[in-house]
Amino acid sequence: MTFLRPLAQAITLALIAGSAGSAFAQAAAAASAPAPAPAAAAAASPAKKELVAKVLKLQQAGFENIGASLIGEPAQMLLQGAGRALGQQPADKREALAKDIQAEVKKFFDANAPYMRERAVKLAATTIGPVLEDKFSEDELKTLVAWLESPVSRKFSEIVPQSQQLLSQKLVEDTRSTIEPKLKALEQGVAKKLGMPAQQGSAPAGGGVKPPAAAASAKK
Repeated sequence: MTFLRPLAQAITLALIAGSAGSAFAQAAAAASAPAPAPAAAAAASPAKKELVAKVLKLQQAGFENIGASLIGEPAQMLLQGAGRALGQQPADKREALAKDIQAEVKKFFDANAPYMRERAVKLAATTIGPVLEDKFSEDELKTLVAWLESPVSRKFSEIVPQSQQLLSQKLVEDTRSTIEPKLKALEQGVAKKLGMPAQQGSAPAGGGVKPPAAAASAKK
């Protein structure tokens, strides 16, 4: 679902090329920056290390989602940009192009998401693990494990993705009338600065290309 209408094709193609990589590039830059090391502390006991490993195991699905989202988010951005570009194509070719682009993006996601999930889980042990060892006592880790293993915690975790998706949908619906005119004005201003006329027609919600199911599920 998108608020924006398409700009002229040159702008749209630039958006496709730039926005698709920006999310991953920003995440990669943040990931490559040296993380602050935890304060020096005595070596954790075997019992404490075992508790930390248990916490990480219980949170594995969350780590996997983080890895997959680094692929899913730029994939969805690419689809949104492609959806805007489709408005410039002949009407009789749009549906076939939309399906072709969606298939290519889904193929990319399916090929790379498993690798990103695996790496996220492995890196959690060396990034989050030391922080847990440093910041939590054994008793606190036991309390944390008990909570994460509780039926209430599991039930809450199950509703979080659906709740976030519902909130996102309602937020778009609720703010569309306020935000869409402002985005339209911004779009026209950018087009004017570039010496290119903005398109007069509005693109259909979603730009004609829907996110692939796999990419959408990565954000859950």
